[in-house]
Amino acid sequence: MQGGIIEIVFLAMLAGFIGLRLYHVLGRRTGHERPVGDPFRATAPELARPGPPAGAGEPQVRPRAELPADLPGDVRAGLEAIRRADRQFDLDSFLAGARAAYQTILEAFWRGDLEELAELVSDDVLADFRAAIEDRRARGETLENRLIGVDRAQVAAARMNGNMAEVTVRFDATIVAVTRNDRGEVVAGDPGARVETHDVWTFSRHVASPDPVWLLVATDVAA
Repeated sequence: MQGGIIEIVFLAMLAGFIGLRLYHVLGRRTGHERPVGDPFRATAPELARPGPPAGAGEPQVRPRAELPADLPGDVRAGLEAIRRADRQFDLDSFLAGARAAYQTILEAFWRGDLEELAELVSDDVLADFRAAIEDRRARGETLENRLIGVDRAQVAAARMNGNMAEVTVRFDATIVAVTRNDRGEVVAGDPGARVETHDVWTFSRHVASPDPVWLLVATDVAA
């Protein structure tokens, strides 16, 4: 009888130990869990951090790097205005996210993925993208473009427009651009050639919004 009690106590202790280990492995949040039903925000670097939830008190502000000394005066003034309006704004983090957004948006446009584009661009930009994609499909053409790399992402302009922060970035990139017709024939570009591109994109975000995503609101080609 005494042996049976010892065995029960031993099994209970073992179950408690296993449960504790499972909690440490599976039950503890690390801050890197993916939110359900939002794969883009879980995988792409953010262009800005979200604000604190309502009632959470004052956010803990992380030290921010100083702005580069060689910024043009008007760009510096615009970025300083954004930093005053949004204490979480960090230029290095923004540019890292801008590079990721540039690649994501380009590749979605090349694929003709309007659903993904709708999450990343304004209504006006989406309408332009939709028209170009539909025109491409009407001609029976497909793009086999590939981004080799972003050589430089540099802030060209920045300002506060009311409560909207707007940052314009010049992207110097290298791509392979190929267009094929419905028979698979190359009608534009060269699969073996690399092409330099120079784009000027403007991103915008409401500084009081809890949503960290900056939308692409304007596109242009650098002079």
